[in-house]
Formats: sequence, structure tokens, C-alpha cells
Amino acid sequence: MINMVGVNKFFGPLHVLKDIDLEVPRGQVVVVIGPSGSGKSTLCRAINRLEPINSGTIEVDGRPLPAEGRDLARLRADVGMVFQSFNLFAHKTIIENVLLAPVKVRRESTSDARRNAMELLDRVGIANQAQKHPAQLSGGQQQRAAIARALAMRPKVMLFDEPTSALDPEMIKEVLDVMVSLAKDGMTMLVVTHEMGFARNAAQRVVFMSDGEIVEDTTPNEFFTAPKSNRAKDFLGKILTH
Repeated sequence: MINMVGVNKFFGPLHVLKDIDLEVPRGQVVVVIGPSGSGKSTLCRAINRLEPINSGTIEVDGRPLPAEGRDLARLRADVGMVFQSFNLFAHKTIIENVLLAPVKVRRESTSDARRNAMELLDRVGIANQAQKHPAQLSGGQQQRAAIARALAMRPKVMLFDEPTSALDPEMIKEVLDVMVSLAKDGMTMLVVTHEMGFARNAAQRVVFMSDGEIVEDTTPNEFFTAPKSNRAKDFLGKILTH
């Protein structure tokens, strides 16, 4: 579903993605972890060209990533993205936020889109908040609304860029529960996260990044019990002892 070959990205002199090769098959949940500044978010944002790359190729569902224009918009419609900040439209109600793209981009009828939106809000557990504005919801509810909004486009793949890092601890579980249920339903997912429990329990693969490189790409069990690189051992030593 996602295929990256020889991907490089520079911010000025800073080499933030170094010859990245990564394949994510359909229906697989891949979690990307690593220290801050290792290139995880840039990798995630490169997949739908929120960050243009300097060299290499990226394909989504067998199609090369278009540089711009209508083809890029079409590809973005197939790739759902959930950010650290919820990016909901503050002046629109939750249901309006979820309805907007299917009606405008997918050209769905308002009645069909509304019915689907309510089903999605029910699925993420906030159907009773549909008529409220984002500011009236908790952070966890807003993030679940953002997930519903991404799902409303019926994406082929979902990208999550640290979706729980702006949330209070008690709200993290409600968002992760939604993500776990998506994973169980077979959604192709690439998740950048610091949530090691999610990486352990919901992912089929863990990709560990450090200094712009993929250092390890293995099963969660293998990574957490027998990391091969010193960088991964050092990282796990720091986070799992607290």
C-alpha cells in the first residue's frame, strides 16, 4: 500500500531522511518509534507530500506520488491523516467537520455523507457531541472527531502523527482504543507514536528510527525483547525503566 525507495529529505543542510526504504502492505499496522528529531514525523508527512522529498520515490497503492495538482488532491483523499493537533475547523460543528470533505471532495450527497458521518461519530464514541463545536469537547473527544473526519473519506491508508502526544493521560486511552479497533478491522496504518503499549499490542511491525535512518524493522516482540542495535537498546533502556 505504501512503498518508499531511496527517499531523502533535507531541511537546508540538515539531512532528516537518509535513503529510506519502507514497504507497508495492505492491512498492516506499522508503528514508527524513535527519539525526538529522528525523522519520524517527516517520514509520515512525506507520504502524502505535506513534506516534499529531495530524492527517491514514494508510491501509494501502486501509484507514484504526484507532485501537485488534481492528482495529488486525489491521492490525499485516499490517505487519511491525523495530527498531534486536531486541526478541526473551530467555527464548524463536529458533524460539519466530518461532512465537509466527503461532500466537497468526494461529491457525496449531503444526506449520504451525514448518515455516514453519524455512523463514524458513533463508532468513535462521540455521536452525542455531533452538534457541538470543537472548543466544547475535551482533547480526547476532539482527536476522535479528527479520526472520524479522516475516515469519512474512506481512505485506503491512515497516517497518524503522534496522535496522543497533546492529550492528558486519561484521554490517551480513549483515542488508542479507537485506533486499536481500526487495526483489528484491517485498516492499513502507519503510526508515529511514543505509546509503547500500542506499539506492543496493536502493531504487526515496529520501525525504529534514529538520526534520519531506519535502524530496525521487525516484529514488536522481537524489538522489545531482543533489539539488535545499540541505538535501540539505549532508547528502550531510557523509556522502559521509568
